[in-house]
Amino acid sequence: MMWFTEAYEAIRDFMELGGDVLWAILVLTFFMWMMILERFMYFRTAHKQLTGQIVASWDARADTTSWYAHRIRDALISQVHESLNTSVPLIKTLVAVCPLLGLLGTVTGMISVFDVMSFSGGGNARGMAAGVSKATLPTMAGMVAALSGLFFSNMIERYVYQETDRVADSLVRH
Repeated sequence: MMWFTEAYEAIRDFMELGGDVLWAILVLTFFMWMMILERFMYFRTAHKQLTGQIVASWDARADTTSWYAHRIRDALISQVHESLNTSVPLIKTLVAVCPLLGLLGTVTGMISVFDVMSFSGGGNARGMAAGVSKATLPTMAGMVAALSGLFFSNMIERYVYQETDRVADSLVRH
């Protein structure tokens, strides 16, 4: 239990040093990771059921060569692609916003440095150090959140296209 208290205090101190923008980055990163985990859970569960239903409905068709059958096949492939790609644009947007929030933290931290400099004339090194810390920590946190999300969003996007192609290949034209 001691390690939990120490970890909590370290996180609390980190969040206090980074300022209010760091809390926004934390919330945004949490939401982004919930969306990423939701996609992975969907891929492992509901997507397999949907794919099975679509392939079964295609295989049950008597006509798979007419123009209408080709349009139905295209619609089925599109349905799979849309279900796979549901949250991907939102995840990519959240990944892009993380460094921008970090930049906002940089600006607010530098404003605090300039406030200290205007009152003390640059003689208060401790006050300026707090502002510099407030400027750099959100930048770092925003970049780390964006990099972790970027890796997994690209993995999800690659899976969406590979799985769409796999389903398209399984809907054989007779």
